[in-house]
Amino acid sequence: MAKEQCMARVIQTESLAEGIYSMWLLAPEIAGQAVPGQFISLFSADNDKLLPRPISLCEIDRDKGMLRIVYRVVGEGTREFSQKDEGDTIRIMGPLGNGFPLEEKKAVLIAGGIGIPPMLQLAKELSGEVTVVVGYRDNRTFLRRELEEAADRLLIATEDGSVGVRGNVIDVLRAEGVDSEVIYSCGPLPMLRGVKKWGEEKNIPTWLSLEEKMACGIGACLACVCQSTEVDSHSNVHNKRICKDGPVFLSTEIEL
Repeated sequence: MAKEQCMARVIQTESLAEGIYSMWLLAPEIAGQAVPGQFISLFSADNDKLLPRPISLCEIDRDKGMLRIVYRVVGEGTREFSQKDEGDTIRIMGPLGNGFPLEEKKAVLIAGGIGIPPMLQLAKELSGEVTVVVGYRDNRTFLRRELEEAADRLLIATEDGSVGVRGNVIDVLRAEGVDSEVIYSCGPLPMLRGVKKWGEEKNIPTWLSLEEKMACGIGACLACVCQSTEVDSHSNVHNKRICKDGPVFLSTEIEL
């Protein structure tokens, strides 16, 4: 799968919640290759900001050549992107990383925070029964409508109890007695640790998408390594590069 660089045209931007933005980009070269779980790197128009910002793909419209990203504004780069208007352009590179394997099994998709967006395209492309379990801080449940349409069942946890189960995604799994044949998950590290433990205790294949700060985005700089159970052929130590070898890993391949 070849990486492409192009000037993507902004088709639509909108605010979904405080600090959370959605953007559709026209990028046929990338959309035609992309799969759920991959990401793109977006470059700032400010030449002083050399490093791109990696953002996961939320939706892929291959027929129209469009990509959707949903992201949180956390610094100057993402703030710049949130201020783009229809017709503006952004230099992007992708598709990057690997994606989720699309297994024809009963699946549960588990996500929290800004790890929720990649679950939407995955839910749309899986052919088996799909349960989505997502965790939010409060009642600002961005992407809820789209996930309800894409999944057979949507379960929600909120930290303040304003929607769904009060607690986290693991609390929901236990309260609802969710069962599955394969697990897919993306979100903050503490959540992924819980999902990894839950899946391995139940002997369910568990695929984890790791969130990490990246630099080059193509595996050259080793800025985003995680600890692996096997020796990496690139570095000859127990490391894997999240941007290149991931961001999706089988839970038994990595240590969290």
